[in-house]
Amino acid sequence: MAYPITDIRGIGPEAAAILKSEGIRTTISLLRSAKTPKQRLKLAEVIGTDRERVLDWVTAADRMRVKGVGWEYAELLRVVGVKTVQELKFRNSQKLVEKMQEVNKRKMVRLLPKEKTVGRWIESAKKLPPLIRY
Repeated sequence: MAYPITDIRGIGPEAAAILKSEGIRTTISLLRSAKTPKQRLKLAEVIGTDRERVLDWVTAADRMRVKGVGWEYAELLRVVGVKTVQELKFRNSQKLVEKMQEVNKRKMVRLLPKEKTVGRWIESAKKLPPLIRY
């Protein structure tokens, strides 16, 4: 799924304007433009930020490729330890839901996903090719 880059929290109006001037308007175009460490460093220099922040944006965009995972669920996945689609492939849906329930006491998301939904995310992740290189 492709979302506007502004859906990724942390990409403010200034960074979004710079990204758009570089032809990066969606999460998918961000992934394509920043999939390697060298590309992320270059993009960080253009934006005027550090490469770790750009990597955070890219991994969020990666998680958002999974069908049904928008920004809120992408962030919830990050907090429970799932940084990329590659990591999601190997997770147990029941244990993942239990961790989500535990961390959502801070009310990160309004509605926690059911185990069946998380299972679909895992199956969807298995079908997605890796895009990020480290």
